[in-house]
Amino acid sequence: MRCDLHVHTIHSGMCTVPVLDRICRESYNDPREVYDILKRRGMDLVTVTDHDSIDAAESLRHHPDFFLSEEVSVTLPSGRRLHVGVYDIEERDHTQLQCRRDDFPSFLAYLDERRLLFSVNHAFSGLTGRRTASDFEDFASLFPAVETLNGAMLAAANRHARAMASAFRKIAIAGSDSHTLDHLGRTFTEVHGARSPREFLSGLKRGASTVHGESGDYGKLTRAVWKIGFSMMRERPWTVALSPLAALVPIVTFVNLLQEIAFAQKWGRTISDVAAREVSPVAYAVD
Repeated sequence: MRCDLHVHTIHSGMCTVPVLDRICRESYNDPREVYDILKRRGMDLVTVTDHDSIDAAESLRHHPDFFLSEEVSVTLPSGRRLHVGVYDIEERDHTQLQCRRDDFPSFLAYLDERRLLFSVNHAFSGLTGRRTASDFEDFASLFPAVETLNGAMLAAANRHARAMASAFRKIAIAGSDSHTLDHLGRTFTEVHGARSPREFLSGLKRGASTVHGESGDYGKLTRAVWKIGFSMMRERPWTVALSPLAALVPIVTFVNLLQEIAFAQKWGRTISDVAAREVSPVAYAVD
């Protein structure tokens, strides 16, 4: 069975770019359209991982092949921010995770108590800000799963994520991380032999997953930013006055590309050093 384990909809909140964070959403994807596209592209199961929200579930919960997930924005002990994918949750889990997201030990304790599978998402991207070496030591020792293939991240970032997962025997997770409709289901996780949502999730927790699909690149990111901008203008017609700024998008995304390459290289070397010191991963039973 196949499932895109990193999907966004209009319920992912506002973008994080200063000034635009007041007028532009992270995604304008309608949950029902997301579901239909994922099914057409061969996904056997559907989940949504909006930022700190489960509101998309309201229009999808009636589907027997849908399960609820979330991408939680947490604060690490270093004070840095991180996106954590948490899969197959209930509404009460969402409430508790949001209450604990700035208290990392409490957040982990709750996940352990509820036996929930969770992953470190796009670890080698600067999307959520700076990193410290201690962050990567936490990724190696505390997380049962790593997103090893993210459809919006550069191939270099995904390569380092795969190396980290291999070095520390982590469960491999993949998803499109698509904030537009274009690339939904183009990157996904597969559990061979699973015949139901329960078997898929059980196999995932046992590490019986394989990842498939595409990484991100400069053109993909540039087109996504343009599409999100055009969606903003449809929702807020007065923002058409900002349309001349669209000409700057390729420059902005190129600068971002260079920064992402440097970020992945720097922290890729760091995780190699962590592996060389043989930081032992903590056993985490999720069955």
